Amino acid sequence: MSEDAEAIAGFGYELGLLKRIRRTGWWHAGVRDPESVAEHTMRTAQLAALIAAEEGADPARASFLALWHDTQETRTGDLPHTAAAHLAKPDPRRITADQTERLPERSRDTVRAAVDEYETRQTLEALCAKDADKLEMLLQAIEYRDIGVSRVDGWIASARKDLHTETSRRIAKAAVTLSPLAWRDR
Repeated sequence: MSEDAEAIAGFGYELGLLKRIRRTGWWHAGVRDPESVAEHTMRTAQLAALIAAEEGADPARASFLALWHDTQETRTGDLPHTAAAHLAKPDPRRITADQTERLPERSRDTVRAAVDEYETRQTLEALCAKDADKLEMLLQAIEYRDIGVSRVDGWIASARKDLHTETSRRIAKAAVTLSPLAWRDR
């Protein structure tokens, strides 16, 4: 068995943890079984592609950046914003470097470059991916509110104030006025 294949398989197992790691901030709002990091990531990547398409950016690249934006949480867990006052913010690039250390060079460089681009926010695709992260949180908050979780206004406000693209701001404005089931009436 090749070392490269073992390294990729091992990293694949590590990434599988994201399916079991819950988004912890939602527990603070009273959600008993919050979404997983992987569930959050999937919709974030999909939204990133749509935002990028509307903004004239590369949808595939924006989606790709979004796919890697929270992979470091296999090592840290999902830290709620309340931890910030008590812990130094982990450096996603450093964690990614550790996670990918054994990967073959091309795979390692691909993942590290995606995380670096996302974190530096110097490209339109990175801004679209970051906006998608915020919009996904906003949509999730509205969905939780719709099923009776009442303490989500802070998440909605936080998401709206941190959006960079005009497309994302328009989507957020529409989302707060729609029922999460509005798609069924189309």
